[in-house]
Amino acid sequence: MSHFDTRSGFVAIVGRPNVGKSTLVNAMVGEKVAITSSRPQTTRNTIRGVVTLDAERAQIVLVDTPGVHRPRTELGERLNTLVYGSLDEADVILFVLDARQDIGPGDRMIAERLAESTTPVVCVVNKVDGTSKDRVLLQLEEAGTWDFAAYVPISAKRKDGLDRLMGEIVGLLPPGPFFFPEDATSDQPERFLAAELVREKYLARLREELPHSVAVVVDDMDTQDNGVLRISATVHVERESQKGMVIGKGGATIRDVGTEARAELERLFAAKVFLDLRVRVEKDWQRTTDSLDRLGF
Repeated sequence: MSHFDTRSGFVAIVGRPNVGKSTLVNAMVGEKVAITSSRPQTTRNTIRGVVTLDAERAQIVLVDTPGVHRPRTELGERLNTLVYGSLDEADVILFVLDARQDIGPGDRMIAERLAESTTPVVCVVNKVDGTSKDRVLLQLEEAGTWDFAAYVPISAKRKDGLDRLMGEIVGLLPPGPFFFPEDATSDQPERFLAAELVREKYLARLREELPHSVAVVVDDMDTQDNGVLRISATVHVERESQKGMVIGKGGATIRDVGTEARAELERLFAAKVFLDLRVRVEKDWQRTTDSLDRLGF
């Protein structure tokens, strides 16, 4: 018999790239802890969002895994290892599908891997606001053959169906103490959140392969005597030709990114922010172990 009157656990969110995992984390947490973008492979770290439900006396620690894909680089290999590593340590797994698309080989590959796991799986059919009820029912019917613990249709963008989803998760959590203070929303260090916000602004602007070649590292962060938070960050790219794209004509791109990121950082940290951005070429960083280690992967 457990003597805890609280429940808590780690909940891993998995799915193909672009099914809305980061949007779901932010919707459940109620604020932005994961960056979002329409581009695959936006998420590179297992971001932890923390949700404490007072009435249920439960704490959900969300682990947002990068989308599973077939790796082309060492970075890709590391991302997949991260995903499968977090599955084995999770108390509950949320497997996210996109309601607007047919279930494909990528979804089935993940489902087969989850079927081997002893961790309970909740299948989440996301983006139901973008398709018909019939299509959602067809998808639920097909996914039902996987025999998971629960199936919940939701719209993370509109925050529809989240209460039911939270209820299913809480029912599967083991009894135990809270891992984080009740007002915590993330365990990510402030430097990491700041770097991710800058990267998000670049993802929104850059085309084709370049987004994967961009890594942002916050080198220094301190509050000055006048109360201004000074953040110095380096934007790493893989080739000299990419440097110009990241800076933009007459410095326009880096200036716009800085302005947008600063506004969000000021909201996040509730302080005036001075953001200093630099660009550095780190040749083929996605493919070299030393660079990946240095850049925090």
